[in-house]
Amino acid sequence: MSIENDLYLTKDYDSKYCLQVFKPLNVAFVRGSGSYLYDTEGKKYLDMIGGIAVNSVGHAHPKLVKAVVEQSRKLIHCSNYYYIPSRSELAYKLCKSSFADKAFFCNSGAEANEAAIKLARGYFYHKGIEKYEIITAKMSFHGRTMGTIAATGQAKFSKPFEPVTPGFIHVEFNDIDALINAITDKTAAVMLELIQGESGVNPVSPDYIRAVRKICNEKDILLIDDEIQTGVGRTGKMYCYEHYGILPDIMTLAKGLAGGVPIGAMLCTDEVASGLQPGDHGSTFGGNPLATTAANAVLDIIREEQLVANADDVGDYLMEKLQALKKRFPVIHQVRGRGLLIGIEFEPLISASMMQAVLLEKGFLVSAIGNSTIRLAPPLILTKPEASSFTTALEKILKAQEKNK
Repeated sequence: MSIENDLYLTKDYDSKYCLQVFKPLNVAFVRGSGSYLYDTEGKKYLDMIGGIAVNSVGHAHPKLVKAVVEQSRKLIHCSNYYYIPSRSELAYKLCKSSFADKAFFCNSGAEANEAAIKLARGYFYHKGIEKYEIITAKMSFHGRTMGTIAATGQAKFSKPFEPVTPGFIHVEFNDIDALINAITDKTAAVMLELIQGESGVNPVSPDYIRAVRKICNEKDILLIDDEIQTGVGRTGKMYCYEHYGILPDIMTLAKGLAGGVPIGAMLCTDEVASGLQPGDHGSTFGGNPLATTAANAVLDIIREEQLVANADDVGDYLMEKLQALKKRFPVIHQVRGRGLLIGIEFEPLISASMMQAVLLEKGFLVSAIGNSTIRLAPPLILTKPEASSFTTALEKILKAQEKNK
């Protein structure tokens, strides 16, 4: 039995048999092509959220589909007991394109951050130094496991599950004095997103992150760069840290790395890699042949189609169009972001969920963050005409709202 094209039955089964931790919009998608998704009725939508920054090369990219299909015919999973050629190749590609010397693969962003946390603590443990505290930012988001909700600087994610894992200190984002005051002789690492995604697309200050790097160098503290959402070309650089002229000690990736196939990666320097010895960490599915083959294909597509440059170019174009709308419509409070990761914050009279619903009706997919911000994270293949179609639709919505005042 298939319910693929039956929205009513899908909703019925979901409510009866799925744990209700999500609140789906009233739509189900059955296929995708490029930057577009198609629902059960055949309606076409421009995907301006890209599976929350996941579908980096768009939907059903022929090279990615071919790689996944061919690999699934040969071998989907074996075990990390053995060498996995596609895993070794992916590690090589990521290390050669970044600051890193070593890579560890898992299945999600939260798992990648868990690995980073363990690595930071293990690094000092294996050196015989008692340093375990990790400083993170308020309004950050690092995942939903018990460890990463403790790292996350938003109480709403951790309050129902207290007591949480100890050893995390939250300070104001972009406030260097707050960070300095939080450092103790037990501080092992500072863990930051260079653009806070889940709190409204808030970029780090260049002066702040450079000062953080300097302090970490001086005090023998590791810098963990959470690029789960910003990595792999999203911001117009392969990795977001490249915008700031700094190098992290540890970096985490996930979302866009395999174009929709679940994967996470934790990268680090040779020096820091000593923090995880044989048997200290692992993952049954991490680095499996299917996921790593998909990621290798995605990295090849990004290189061959120059999608990092496209994210930069189309992102600038989209930002210019949105800033022009901001000048015309006072209800747009702020437009923030880099490349193809953009937040549009409205004045409180316009709710994010309402704007998300109206755009859905018009055939555009975005995410709602908090009370008044919508997030854009479209595929890196997005074209200027597609970006323009979105801003035109947004302009019409805002004009209609002005008329109805």
